[in-house]
Formats: sequence, structure tokens, C-alpha cells
Amino acid sequence: MTPILALDSLSVALPPGADRQLAVADLTFSVRRGETLCIIGASGSGKSVLASAMMGSLAPGLRVTAGNVTLGGTRLTGLPEPALRQLRGNRIALIPQEPVAALNPLTTIGKQVAEVFEIHGGATPDRLTSRVTELLESVALHPALAQRYPYQLSGGECQRVAIAVAIAMAPDVLIADEATTALDTVTQAQIIALLAQIKRRTPHGLVFISHDIGVVGQIADRIAVIDQGRIVEIGSARDVLDTPQHSVTRAMIAATRPRMARSLRQATAPRLVINGLDKNYGARVAVADINLSLGAGQTLAIVGASGSGKSSLARMIVQLITPDRGLITVDGIDLPHVPRGTVQMVFQDSWGALNPRRSVGAGIARAAELAGADRPVARAHAHELLALVGLSPDAFDRYPSAFSGGQRQRIAIARALAMRPRVLICDESVSGLDPLAQRQILSLLEDLQKRSGFAMLFITHDLRTAAAIADQIIVMARGRIVEGGEAVGVLTSPQSNAAKTLVAAMSGA
Repeated sequence: MTPILALDSLSVALPPGADRQLAVADLTFSVRRGETLCIIGASGSGKSVLASAMMGSLAPGLRVTAGNVTLGGTRLTGLPEPALRQLRGNRIALIPQEPVAALNPLTTIGKQVAEVFEIHGGATPDRLTSRVTELLESVALHPALAQRYPYQLSGGECQRVAIAVAIAMAPDVLIADEATTALDTVTQAQIIALLAQIKRRTPHGLVFISHDIGVVGQIADRIAVIDQGRIVEIGSARDVLDTPQHSVTRAMIAATRPRMARSLRQATAPRLVINGLDKNYGARVAVADINLSLGAGQTLAIVGASGSGKSSLARMIVQLITPDRGLITVDGIDLPHVPRGTVQMVFQDSWGALNPRRSVGAGIARAAELAGADRPVARAHAHELLALVGLSPDAFDRYPSAFSGGQRQRIAIARALAMRPRVLICDESVSGLDPLAQRQILSLLEDLQKRSGFAMLFITHDLRTAAAIADQIIVMARGRIVEGGEAVGVLTSPQSNAAKTLVAAMSGA
């Protein structure tokens, strides 16, 4: 069968000063209609640059230096931009990693789906509304959502909208670039099942790009492993997963194996105490009657699906939002009166959390100054923290753009520790990282906690990750705590429907 998409010796150069000369080097592979090729690799391996190259939409500073991309006999490499615009969304389409960012916040969902037909045709004006309805229903969304805006939808719903936009013109090739990375495990499983269903309904070539080898095993016909811009292994999904040949593949598979669930450490005096916490947004309940206690040197994981209220809870603890009712204390002091820096947060999006115009060292030193250190002491402390999180001394004068996602998360952790916190909150801090980087960051957090003794609140949608790092786990659903207990018990014998669903999604059931 003739390939619907083919790459022949494709190379893309990085800007001067990057960590290597080529983002992708001498890549050759093809995709047939009805086939799913999964491309997996660690952070910084070149996956997203490859996706952009296949779409003909490389970022400024990147350029194709050799090879070509062919779509059903049409050579895309070197094609003028107007011609590429006619192909994008029509014959080849992209499902982005961050659908909320990709959707226009000022335009209703229905209008954004309809725009595809307005650009490429495919629906007469009198059929436009019915085609939008059909598309929304095809991705399991209620047609009434057409009247809503992106901010009124959950992350999973936004991803379904992005899929609807991508499949509107029945493209020959669909590229999913980390399309499930930002989603909770339950929604992730639903999106993967949806993509498989769409492919059965309207056969196309699917290129599924991910850093998670556990996820791709659920959908792949073939797998290509990419490292430092080069394909190091390619073959059938069964062969690559069951008998990996390259050390990179073996390391990625090993990183997905669960770490032993952490045993409960001895109870200590309460450091963080929450009593009767409530928060509503109009008629919607964000959190309701939250009560918990966390001791110094202990880790409590808060687990829940998208929209369960876990991030709203975290934002109240760091005073980004104000609760309607309830009390939060740290070491017995009401939260509004605790010293600056007592509670710090490490966010999921380390890129958005770091100032791109400030060197890494300057950013960490600035945090130390805010905690009361004078400038020379703050700079010395920043150097110490960079070493503590496993980064080389030359990282001090470099900028966030020079680092991989895993390295940026280490920098974010160092900056948080510069404030000498008593409580550290990690809000989905490893969910966007590849499994190997995830494991490294979890080990780093454990080591730092042993050194500093901070209490840690670890917020995640992944029950397995929670069990690996936490002493205790609480499960949230619809803003309430529905289950809590030792990590091992919640993982092995969940009692609530919410916990059972998370365990089932974790195991691929």
C-alpha cells in the first residue's frame, strides 16, 4: 500500500547556541492509511519539532536542511506558505497538546468549529449548524456546548473540541502531539479510545506523538523511538514493547514500571491544618468541607480527575484565591499571618512559571532575597540550590529557554526552596514530563524533603505516582474528599467509585 505520509532523510537545524546542531536528523519513515504510528521520546528528543516539520509550520529559527516530507504524493518541503495553508486542516491536521491555549477564548466553540468549513469549504451556509452539531456529537460532546466558550469547558472537553476541529475535513493524516499529556488518567483513556474509534470510522494515517510508552501501547500499530533527534528503534508495537533492542527504549519501559508504594512514616506535629474549607464559583462547588492535617517531613497526595477541586484547594493554600469559609493554619498560625515564603508552590507549567528574560541564577537569587537574604548570600545560596537539584554551575547564567522540561522543573523547585518553605505544594509538577524525568524529579523531591523537613502536598491525577511518593492519599471528586488513607491501601483496595475509576484507568482497564 502506498504511504499517505512519508519522510525521506529529513533534517531540521536548531538555532546557533542550542545544545545540538540538529533538532531532528536524517529521519526516514512512512505512515499508511488506517495505520497508527506512535513516536515516543524523552523531553528534548525532537518530537515536537518533528510534528511542526510534518505540518510545514516550523518556528522561527528552525529550518529544514535536508530531506523532504511528502503527503499523498505532494511534497510539502519548500512549498509556499499559501499552498501549505490550503493543506493544513484540510489534508493534514494537528491535535495540539494544550487545547485551551489553541482555542480562541473570545469565540464560542460552535463558531471555532464552523471556521474550518468557512476556510476550506465542505458545508453550505444552510448546513453549517448541522455539521457543527454532527462533529460535536462525533467526539461525544453535547451540541449545547457550541454556545459556550473554552473557559467554560474542562480540559478533556477542550481536547475533544480540538479533535472535532482536526477531523472536520476528514484529513488524510492526523497528528496528535502529546494530545493526552495534560489530561487526567481517566480522561486520557477516554481520548485514546475516541481516537481509535474515529480512525475505524474514517480511516486515516494517525501519527501519535508522546513521551509515555505506557500510553502508546494502547493505540500503536508501530512505534518509533526518537532520541537526540534520531530514530534509534522502529518496529511493530508488540516487538518494540516486548523485546526492545535499544538502551533508550529499555530505559523508557523501565521508567513506566511502578515504584514501590511508600510506607507510612511516623506521625509528627501538624504543620499544615485545614478545617471546614469551602469555595464556590456562583452555583458551582469548587471545594466543600475540606478537612486535613499534614505533619512536618510528611507527604500527602491529593488525587482526582480533572475538575475535582484539587487545584482550587492548592491555590487557596498559597493564597492565590480566597476561601468562602474555613481555616488554614501553618504551625498554628492563621495563613494570612504566616511569614512570606512559608508556603511555596511548584507548578505543572515550569515554562510559564519562570521569567524568560531573567537568568536562572538571578531568578533563584531573587527569591532568596525576598526571603531576607542580602545579595551576596542570595547568589551563593542560588549556586548551592542549583547543585542540590542536580544542575551544573553554568546553569546559573543561562535562561529558561536553554533547558528541557525536566531541567526547568528542577529550576522551579530550586526557586521554591530559596524561600525556605515550611510547606511545599507540587501541583501536577511531573505530569508533563516523560517517565524517566518523572522518576528523577520524584526522587529529588524525596531527597530534598529529608534534608529540609518541609511538609509536602503533592497534587496529581495519577494514583500510581501518588502512591510512590506519599505517606497518605486523599481522593477528591466534585470538590469533596471521598476517600483517604495510607498510600498502599488506597492503591490496592480502593473503596470509593472515584478511586476505583482512577485505579482502572491507571491499569489500562
